[in-house]
Amino acid sequence: MTQRMVKTMIKSNREYRALNIEKREQNAGQDAEPDYKVRGYASTFEPYVLFTDEDGTEYKEQITPEAFNEADLSDVIFLYNHEGMVYARQKNGTLDISVDEKGLHVEADLSSTQASRDLYDSIMKGLIDKMSFAFVVAEDEYDRQTHTRTISRIGKVYDVSAVSIPANPDTDIEIISARSYFDGEIEKEKAERLEAEKKLRIAKLKFEFA
Repeated sequence: MTQRMVKTMIKSNREYRALNIEKREQNAGQDAEPDYKVRGYASTFEPYVLFTDEDGTEYKEQITPEAFNEADLSDVIFLYNHEGMVYARQKNGTLDISVDEKGLHVEADLSSTQASRDLYDSIMKGLIDKMSFAFVVAEDEYDRQTHTRTISRIGKVYDVSAVSIPANPDTDIEIISARSYFDGEIEKEKAERLEAEKKLRIAKLKFEFA
């Protein structure tokens, strides 16, 4: 994925997170007809590390179980790389989105068109093994001590997308959208650290010349 593609794909105030695609078990027998269904979790309620900066600091995130209570989950669509053709849709029953004790569960039926069946074949062959979901945060907070962002309310989920594995992780849409939130907090922390070091140097100089 190129940097240019990432910039055109990211929508204003939408965030993107990666997840694994789980392939459903197929019926036994060489000639069995595939059911063309894939599934996975768009998010889980366990805290996870989004990225580690150059100093080795881990920046984490957690979505609470209550975050989806008032979320708009109406007419979510299944895309490829968050754009273009719709491969499954909640409105016509080919996409199911539900919240359980583990997280936000997704199951897509990719049997509707030749294009969706081709996408399913690529998933089954391991050519595509990641999904990403696009959403908007309505309420969150940041703990500077643990470097953890807690998302307590999600406003809307827009789409779930199968995504290709990026050649360069630095241009991955999920990483870029995750960093966009933390960049401001990181700059604040650095500024505060520099100010504290400056005050300490001034205090030492005053002590030496006292």
